[in-house]
Amino acid sequence: MMTDSRELDLPAGYVELLEDLKATVKAARTTALRTINTQLIELYWTIGQGVRLQQEQQGWGSGVIKKLSEDLRREFPEMKGLSPRNIQYMTTFAGAWQGGPIAQQAVAQLPWGHVTVLLDKVDTQEKRNSYAAAAVQYGWSRNVLLNMIMNRTLERTGAAPSNFAQQLVAQDTELAQQIAKDPYNFEFLGLSGEVAERELELALTSRITETLRELGPGFAFVGRQVHFDVDGDDYYVDMLFFHMDQNRFNCTKGLRRLGEHFALAA
Repeated sequence: MMTDSRELDLPAGYVELLEDLKATVKAARTTALRTINTQLIELYWTIGQGVRLQQEQQGWGSGVIKKLSEDLRREFPEMKGLSPRNIQYMTTFAGAWQGGPIAQQAVAQLPWGHVTVLLDKVDTQEKRNSYAAAAVQYGWSRNVLLNMIMNRTLERTGAAPSNFAQQLVAQDTELAQQIAKDPYNFEFLGLSGEVAERELELALTSRITETLRELGPGFAFVGRQVHFDVDGDDYYVDMLFFHMDQNRFNCTKGLRRLGEHFALAA
């Protein structure tokens, strides 16, 4: 008869290790989702930049953009973000953020819905940068961002953040939750509807080069479904990374136990 793990006398240090692993898994999941979002924003900027240059050089009109949309959607039918209207947003986006790699801008950490709000509701690029940085720093949801813009909060308080390059989206904010649920991100990976964790894991693995680049220097991909034996119990890490400089492992999603499923971070 199996012993209920809840009845075991836990050894010293177990609770502390469990909490540390939970935090590690949650942080890695947030980083992975932020990476996907940044890649999507980079893609949209690249599409917009290409169209914008053709508009300037060749005089492309709405008819050509509609044709481009049809051809792209024929090739990538799961991506609903390739509509003519959205491509026009991408073009405006590329025109607004012209300088430097877009991945290094605060706006690259925001979901696409936030970006369209900035384009629609903010009239100068300086203000767009300020509101984008504030949204990242304070974890504003799309509705909060819209309310802050309509109330001219930064203009009235003069509280525009300037250190957005050092900010990361905190995992417990509404912004992080929106990134995790953003359908544009799933469509970008070729996933739609109710996405199974296994499908998301496979999609992340297929983009491992881009994922490592976005995670930053020093990360190495160890493997997926990596087995660990802990006091005779079998555990499997969905995706395992190793940071060369920090000399530590980082994993995404939960640890799964052989014969039963449980996640350290639900």
